[in-house]
Amino acid sequence: MAEVTRREFLIGGTAVFAAAALPASAFSEIESTESSKFHNHTKGEHSMATITTKDGTTIFYKDWGKGQPIVFSHGWPLSSDDWDAQMLFFGQHGYRVIAHDRRGHGRSTQTWDGNDMDTYADDLAQLTEKLDLRDAIHVGHSTGGGEVAHYIGRHGSKRVAKAVLIGAVPPIMLKTASNPGGLPMEVFDNIRAGVANNRPQFYKDITLPFYGYNRAGAKVSEGIREHWWLQGMMGGVKAHYDCIKAFSETDFTEDLKKIDVPTLILHGDDDQIVPIADSALLSANLVKNSALKVYPGLPHGMCTTNPDEINADLLAFFQRSQKASA
Repeated sequence: MAEVTRREFLIGGTAVFAAAALPASAFSEIESTESSKFHNHTKGEHSMATITTKDGTTIFYKDWGKGQPIVFSHGWPLSSDDWDAQMLFFGQHGYRVIAHDRRGHGRSTQTWDGNDMDTYADDLAQLTEKLDLRDAIHVGHSTGGGEVAHYIGRHGSKRVAKAVLIGAVPPIMLKTASNPGGLPMEVFDNIRAGVANNRPQFYKDITLPFYGYNRAGAKVSEGIREHWWLQGMMGGVKAHYDCIKAFSETDFTEDLKKIDVPTLILHGDDDQIVPIADSALLSANLVKNSALKVYPGLPHGMCTTNPDEINADLLAFFQRSQKASA
């Protein structure tokens, strides 16, 4: 240790004696000022928009702009931030844009229980009721597409004007006797193993097929990959682990049959996460009053890789009259 010089000792000693000579009120004023600074800072940090569900879970959401509401439901294991390209675009086009972090994801409560599709749909219903959303357009990507379908199937469409399913998991991803074209359980067991054993590396690796970056000639964006990874790591491992069962084993067939609003189904034919043959092509036959658009060569994450194309098609669908959509 460096030796303390006589000068440093005297300066330090003087400070101690000076402090001791201050009246108690001075300390109170200093403490009050510092406390005020702290509380003001804390108040700013915790002024996020949230709702509390019936089971005490805190759900974070964004609510921007004015106009007809568009409610976005994100995919696994991401957050509302995955809708950046759509939230900005449609907010600038006169819509009220709303997106929440599913329980266990993003900035919402990292729940141990309740990570199932029934609860996800109920959480979405509570959000729409809390915000008193009416004539809303619900857009769901991947797992979020299942959430939208199950929300309408479970709670009806009285608050819903239109629906959009993008790269969505319905009708059911798992291979079963009644769904022979589905993916075998081994696929989802491998995903569970990746989440449980080395979630950070698994999340980095999955960005490649998610965005089609593993295809020859693909222009890879490391920023997009890192954004995906960051969203994933914000969520809770237990919720993410449980959600694999929710998105792969939930049968949305009856939900799809109950959708009674104009519905647009969008899917890339090079989707390596949710293969189109056992999802969009089947869903289009189950949803009354639906339109299907297939994007040649586009990946699962096409809302991020090709936002201009996707946003233009969404806008055209949103602006179409109800009568024309029917």
